[in-house]
Amino acid sequence: QEEKKQLTLKVEELERKLESTNAQNIEFLQVIAKREESIHQCQLRLEEKSRECSSLARQLEMAIEDAKRQVEQARERAVSRERAAQSKMLDLETQLGRNKTELNQLRRSKEDAERRYESRLQDLRDRLEQSESTNRSMQNYVQFLKSSYDNVF
Repeated sequence: QEEKKQLTLKVEELERKLESTNAQNIEFLQVIAKREESIHQCQLRLEEKSRECSSLARQLEMAIEDAKRQVEQARERAVSRERAAQSKMLDLETQLGRNKTELNQLRRSKEDAERRYESRLQDLRDRLEQSESTNRSMQNYVQFLKSSYDNVF
């Protein structure tokens, strides 16, 4: 009977372990199911991203072709502009000769104006210095009046 009792206890213990193991198995199966669902969702997202990448690749190819066309058009416009610029350059060279003459005249006028400006600037500096001197005198007088009134009152 003692042996039967011990065997019964062992059986009960083994049944508890079996229940615990079964519960763990159920948990593991749930975790596996969740992971499989997560993997499935990731695969769906991967397929969606692959389609999106293919679409973007096609758009990129179209953009590259468009850019090539635009570059070619820009190159053609640049060539025509260059021709126009060369003819304009000839016109500008003739204008340059006239402008040099005018520039020499303007330089002489500028030098005259600078001499007049320097003279006027010196006059203004002298007057400013005189004004600052007067201002300092007036400030000293006001300070004297303030201190005199402070002393009186």
